[in-house]
Amino acid sequence: MNIVYLHGFQSNSASIKGRQLQRYCQEHHADYHVHLPDLNAPPLEVMQKIDDYMQQHSEVVLVGSSLGGFYATCAALKHGCRAVLINPVVEPWTVFAERFAEVDLPYQVHENWCLDAQHLLDLKQLHHPTAHCLDKFLVLLQQGDEVLDYRDAQRYYSQGHPCALVITETHGQHAMTNFAEKIPMLLTFLSQHV
Repeated sequence: MNIVYLHGFQSNSASIKGRQLQRYCQEHHADYHVHLPDLNAPPLEVMQKIDDYMQQHSEVVLVGSSLGGFYATCAALKHGCRAVLINPVVEPWTVFAERFAEVDLPYQVHENWCLDAQHLLDLKQLHHPTAHCLDKFLVLLQQGDEVLDYRDAQRYYSQGHPCALVITETHGQHAMTNFAEKIPMLLTFLSQHV
């Protein structure tokens, strides 16, 4: 199984959760390969990178955190694969517009990427407002998320028939620091019907 871990906004391919997942698979599942791409690029380039990887490999599943959860949703709906989402953002263009407003755009995210108004439009175009067949998704949420309102993801991934498996914990935080203990569960979910 090929697992693509998609990191969040202002993170990178060396993210803590991505490395935890990779290390666990190396120690316990030698046949699970974890790919950690760097997503510090404009949204359309990110989606092209994900699409290219999925076309070049078989048995691909996705794990995405925050903005990576948004990208994982878009790619999983397009390719019909399984995905685990960690405190995913549902409408990133809205969150970024509220956070940075127009005076802070373009916003330097990374040395290779400035978030600008066109990117907000691109994110909105990528979004599936009424997603169906969400039963291939496991969504891990924490009510203590200080960055996103967990209820947005609860609503979105509970729509449609069948809906996603949504697990919401009280407390916690956006970074989901107890992610490592969830790895066996998410690997069991991802390995079903791959």
